[in-house]
Amino acid sequence: MAETILVIDDEPAIGRTLAPILKTQGYSVETAASAAEALRRARQTVFDVALLDLGLPDADGREIIGRLHSLSCRSVIVLSARHQESEKVAALDGGADDYLNKPFSVDELMARIRAALRRTQSHRPAETCFVAQHVSIDYATRRVEVRGEEVRLSPKEYAILECLSRHAGQVVSRRQLLLAGWNDPTADSQNLRTYMTLLRQKVELDPAEPRLILTEAGVGYRLQPEAS
Repeated sequence: MAETILVIDDEPAIGRTLAPILKTQGYSVETAASAAEALRRARQTVFDVALLDLGLPDADGREIIGRLHSLSCRSVIVLSARHQESEKVAALDGGADDYLNKPFSVDELMARIRAALRRTQSHRPAETCFVAQHVSIDYATRRVEVRGEEVRLSPKEYAILECLSRHAGQVVSRRQLLLAGWNDPTADSQNLRTYMTLLRQKVELDPAEPRLILTEAGVGYRLQPEAS
């Protein structure tokens, strides 16, 4: 089966140029012109490589690197006209596997893709389950249990919990959670607060005093792996 590549760039010319070149090399190719479209495609298809531009119309590309990885993209290569070292460091620290400056040669891009594929083939399979405190998540079946009993979550509640669990112990910004649940980092934060209340009612032992999903004032939320 051909390796799959997702080209994420809001410049139509990039997709029109790269898609046929990649296909002639034997890859299966899909394109996305926004962060929302990229995440939607990543929910539907497993991609071996995502080629990601940072300047997307609805989000900074760096904001979705982690989400792309957690959904289905085994490797993320940033293709960007931002040449500053700080931009590269931020993208790589944010989870990008490689960073290639625009403009680039096709030969170099192909070499970077081949290198990314070799790395992913040698890595162990991604975790399919998560356990923290009294909650367990089976990512494959989307089953969530609290003290061994299954709880039913809405799609948005599950997306929020999955995003938090994939970054357990780390602060997850409101923008990241809005991208996870609404595919839109500019969505009304009140919606996130409402769903967070609903989620806590289902997964916290005492929703009035959360111990699992903690609020980081002015920033976002954090899933606490171990009880304090």
